[in-house]
Amino acid sequence: MAAGEGRRLRPLTERWPKPVLPIDGVPVIAALMRELAAAGLGPVAVVTGHLADQVEELLGDGSAFGLELRFVRQPSPDGSADAVRRAIDAGARLPAVVSGADKRYREGDLGRFAAAFASSGAQAALAIEPDGSTAPLWGLTEAVRLTGLPGPPYELLDAVAGLQVVELRIGKTRDLTDPLDLVRENFPYLS
Repeated sequence: MAAGEGRRLRPLTERWPKPVLPIDGVPVIAALMRELAAAGLGPVAVVTGHLADQVEELLGDGSAFGLELRFVRQPSPDGSADAVRRAIDAGARLPAVVSGADKRYREGDLGRFAAAFASSGAQAALAIEPDGSTAPLWGLTEAVRLTGLPGPPYELLDAVAGLQVVELRIGKTRDLTDPLDLVRENFPYLS
């Protein structure tokens, strides 16, 4: 999911979409693509919206990452469940691992999450960070309800309501929440 406006990162995200901003000098979405490829996950549907052309140009056809890649547009930021529904309408299949494109995961966490979800037998899974907070990383099966949800925005939390959802622990993620984070995540020697 790479469609959001990144409002808390303004004015940066008025010119660049959040997923193309760097952590450790690497665009967050490029690091995500490398992790997906390393985990053997794919094909990948990238849902774009705000400044979509920049995300699509950066990722290209996916071959630089060793991935089969397609793009799906979300014309307005109508939530995570809407993004997943649009990807499915464009040919993505469930079960699937769904991630926001604005987090940097620890190496191997995506693969471990996918394997744990597959072996859990649960209808859905949600990633939990060490501090107990949730990460935008989901495991979804055909049981998820993507229509008739309250909203907009239409959120995955509502889409899995009433389902067997397993919480899977992952390592600490890294994120760009406000403009100062861009400096902290790329220039640690300044702290």
